[in-house]
Amino acid sequence: MLRSVERVDPLTGTPVIVVPGRQDRPDESGGPWSGDGCPFCPGGTEAPAPYRVRWFPNRWPALPDGRCEVVLYSPDHRAGLAGLGVDGVDEVVGLWAERTAALGSRPDVGYVLVFENRGAEVGATISHPHGQIYAYERVPPVPARELQAERCALCALATDRPEELTVAEHGPWWTQVPAAAGWPYELLLAPQDHCPDLPAAAADGRSRAGLAGALVDACTRLDALFHRDMPYMMWIHQRPTDGGAWPGAHLHVHLAPVLRGPDLVRYTAAAELGGGILFNPVAPDQAAAQLRDVLA
Repeated sequence: MLRSVERVDPLTGTPVIVVPGRQDRPDESGGPWSGDGCPFCPGGTEAPAPYRVRWFPNRWPALPDGRCEVVLYSPDHRAGLAGLGVDGVDEVVGLWAERTAALGSRPDVGYVLVFENRGAEVGATISHPHGQIYAYERVPPVPARELQAERCALCALATDRPEELTVAEHGPWWTQVPAAAGWPYELLLAPQDHCPDLPAAAADGRSRAGLAGALVDACTRLDALFHRDMPYMMWIHQRPTDGGAWPGAHLHVHLAPVLRGPDLVRYTAAAELGGGILFNPVAPDQAAAQLRDVLA
């Protein structure tokens, strides 16, 4: 397998990691691990023993040196965050925090990104409920831009959240549609207090339960919206692990569903990729109202 190679586009300055070996990774749609051969089910290649939650190194890593991991949410092949309930997601949150601390303690890791791609529409190759963790040497560009602000934007938002964009609250955690949402039914989840990272949230029983409850609620609403499992991209931004102070780091979750209608995928168009400006066909206040009402 060829090692990953990092390059920088000379026109835009955008970093790109080229990983030729990932072309050979398993694909449930027709690969050797389809059907009853799911590698993530108990007894499978990656889960030989019974488990509740589990992590393991990715066999097809996008980053070298053991800095890519897979997290299994449940032994149930058809479960998702919505179906696990608060107790089930609480276990997932605990494992996310544990792996963040372990990877973040490495001298070659400056940032730990927890994320999930759910559904074939966003490229998930295996449907068993799982997410991934990438441990970067340096802070990636998107969280780096968030961290540049002199004042924590999430703390400011927590004290002055627009009611028309608010979807739900769970203990100290709140959920809203961002005012400048780039994706239909996009959601932002964050704690009211300035909590820096997953280990800190997991150590605080109220914050941990609030995060688990907020995730279950958000995914339940998204699944109920079009009466089907909502395909989405999810990523969690938290404090870098490079030893810096990072006083502006405020733990939060981005949920980007890709459907704009029951069977309509919101594709990214050439003008958006070429211009760097997204065009959202669903007004954020309308999306928030629909998500509030869907469980009423």
